[in-house]
Amino acid sequence: MTQAAAVHDHTWFDALFRAHATQVHRYLVRRAPRDAEDLAAEVMVIAWRRRADLPEGAELPWLYRTAAYVLANHRRKHVAMPTAREPSDVDDVDPADLALADDAVRAALAALSPRDRRILLLHAWEGLGAEELAVVLGISRGGADAALSRARARLAAAWDEQA
Repeated sequence: MTQAAAVHDHTWFDALFRAHATQVHRYLVRRAPRDAEDLAAEVMVIAWRRRADLPEGAELPWLYRTAAYVLANHRRKHVAMPTAREPSDVDDVDPADLALADDAVRAALAALSPRDRRILLLHAWEGLGAEELAVVLGISRGGADAALSRARARLAAAWDEQA
């Protein structure tokens, strides 16, 4: 057993679960309400299996990133996809976007790329800062800052076009 696996025992996992399971579940409820419980359970199973890989202090961003992959795999199971072409990025469109009452906000968000929407919603709804966004997106902190800044600028431009 590796040293990280020894430290990441059942007690550690219980604490991880208590600290983050609700947030992971909410993340998935907003994206796949009917399957959120099963998907959240799958994320936590992966966290247990890969407990030695969880970055200390960045567990929640790691769980969000894992949830995005689990969700993408779940969606691919229900969509016929040619094997010659796979999506290059997770389309993390939140069903809550569709329920927004303000047509201008919905139109502005719809004008953004799936990646820009994902960045903005992870920041605004999930409360992720630049360090955590960097982990979720698999990029550097500077890259996350730049991606968030560009996404905000594109949202502002899309909003101006609606006016």
